[in-house]
Amino acid sequence: MSTDKAPADRVAPAERAATADPSAVTDSGSRERGDGERDERSRYREWRDGIASRPTVDRAYRIAVAAVGTVVLALGIVAIPYPGPGWLIVFAGLGILASEFAWAKTVLHWVRARYDTFMEWFGRQNIVVKGLGALLTTVVVLATLWLLGALELVAGWVGLDWAWLQSPL
Repeated sequence: MSTDKAPADRVAPAERAATADPSAVTDSGSRERGDGERDERSRYREWRDGIASRPTVDRAYRIAVAAVGTVVLALGIVAIPYPGPGWLIVFAGLGILASEFAWAKTVLHWVRARYDTFMEWFGRQNIVVKGLGALLTTVVVLATLWLLGALELVAGWVGLDWAWLQSPL
């Protein structure tokens, strides 16, 4: 497929790196490793170029990638304030979207740079600031558990029937 017909928001297709040894390129144009196994990226590019050559399949593929990437990204955003891999899920969602959309690749790099900057700053802070961060995380988690009724459920297991544990929802 010619790159001049690609939509403006698509990541440039098949930018294959030139190898120093022309004999390492197979007849199909894919690169090989020293042991003869084709490079994973080349196989992926061949597969993706095959999809891109069929407009209807390409559109369906891009819609599926957008849907999956958006769901993963949304789950990651919801998970950010909780202990666990919230930011990892956000980066995974953006990575899925970036596989097809140039804007998502830009956003991924921007968010990653801001995250790294913040974590570096937070790591340099004294124990009071780090303690406040842990306290804020604890408050968010407990508030969520209370709103979802999990505190009342667990309290019922141990025989506590306190009215303030009941969720307002």
